[in-house]
Amino acid sequence: MTAALPEGPDSPTPAFADLIDLAAERLGGAVVAANDDFFAPKENLIKASRPRWREGKYTDRGKWMDGWETRRRRTPGNDWAIIKLGLGGVVRGIVVDTSYFTGNYPEEASIDAITYDGTPSTERLTSRDIFWDPLLPTVQLKGNSLNAFLVEGLNRVTHLRLNIFPDGGVARLRVHGEVVPSETIFRSENELDLGAMENGGFVVMCSDMHYGNRQNLILPGRSTHMGDGWETKRRRGPGHDWAIVRLARRGVIHRVRLDTDHFKGNAPGRCMIEYCDAAASFDPDTAKWHELVPDVPLYPDAHHRWEDLTAKAATHVRLNIYPDGGVARLRLFGRVAG
Repeated sequence: MTAALPEGPDSPTPAFADLIDLAAERLGGAVVAANDDFFAPKENLIKASRPRWREGKYTDRGKWMDGWETRRRRTPGNDWAIIKLGLGGVVRGIVVDTSYFTGNYPEEASIDAITYDGTPSTERLTSRDIFWDPLLPTVQLKGNSLNAFLVEGLNRVTHLRLNIFPDGGVARLRVHGEVVPSETIFRSENELDLGAMENGGFVVMCSDMHYGNRQNLILPGRSTHMGDGWETKRRRGPGHDWAIVRLARRGVIHRVRLDTDHFKGNAPGRCMIEYCDAAASFDPDTAKWHELVPDVPLYPDAHHRWEDLTAKAATHVRLNIYPDGGVARLRLFGRVAG
């Protein structure tokens, strides 16, 4: 008799999931150590894809599972995995996803954190010389569920230790928070991308993101396919689409790069870029917007660059696209204001 196919979790998305996943693999996150991953490898914990179920698939160690799974513990203690965050920051929420783990999920979990810039060795991270601070106290987990927990993070952290009690399987770990880079990058006179996610930029809002998340605009590197950018639905009425980037630091933008890579039949026809200086508080409706890049045509699957721009200090940038469509990346190069 064949077992019924487990259904994936149907849990509401927590509000903090709108923040950056600091542990994301594509941002440089890595599972650097685990005390055991007999049934399923630790690296699965931070895979970008949603967990999958493969009915009837087995390995030479047991049922194939899309996650991290330890063997059944026969001695006192608990299992753990150490994750290097792709981008250091302040954690605001944790999702422990136990999708498809029904009779083999941990009963409880907790998370500890440290701040350790550089590249510490696995031996260093697992040594008794490292003092881990509690980030998430021991919490109850449900099987085949998105277990979401608010975190009152106060400090920038770079590494996490996921503790599971006593053993079992976790499909994915999502660590949502605010990127806080090392302050050293802002102390230089050199130009940097003030809108980049890795520097602390954040796309605070947009008119629509039906096909592609707004944060894709400021991801590191080039886009890999059409779904790796920001794309709106087809506009059937008046108006236009837009996205607002909060800069990593108040600064002066000197040049802009906008790529429409992979958007061939759905690139915007035109764009216009504005900036505002809202150091105290930001309200898009009352902010005084100034033109940074005038209304210019955009071309499909192309790179657009505007150099030697004249602007004053800014905290936010608004990208306006006409009337709709997709943009792969937006780069906002400048220098931090004094």
